[in-house]
Amino acid sequence: MTYVIAEPCVDVLDKACIDECPVDCIYEGDRMLYIHPDECVDCGACEPVCPVEAIYYEDDVPDEWAEYTKANVDFFDKLGSPGGASKVGKVSDDPQWIKDLSPRGE
Repeated sequence: MTYVIAEPCVDVLDKACIDECPVDCIYEGDRMLYIHPDECVDCGACEPVCPVEAIYYEDDVPDEWAEYTKANVDFFDKLGSPGGASKVGKVSDDPQWIKDLSPRGE
């Protein structure tokens, strides 16, 4: 099990969670952040610092945002397991349906 970042993060990318993560497992896409399921140690440090409450334990993702669990899987299916987000930097490979979402405020 792992944590998942859901819809409230889209186009916000606050990154407080990245600063809090002790294992560097939160990766940045173009429109949102993603938690690597194999690198995450399930410490939960990221969850309380998220200003938009977008981070959920995998089993607790609200039904309305269930597809974000799959978005997380899809993101890392392409990226693999590089062993740390800071050495990778921003990855311009959000799943297509995330890319297609209307920008916030529209």
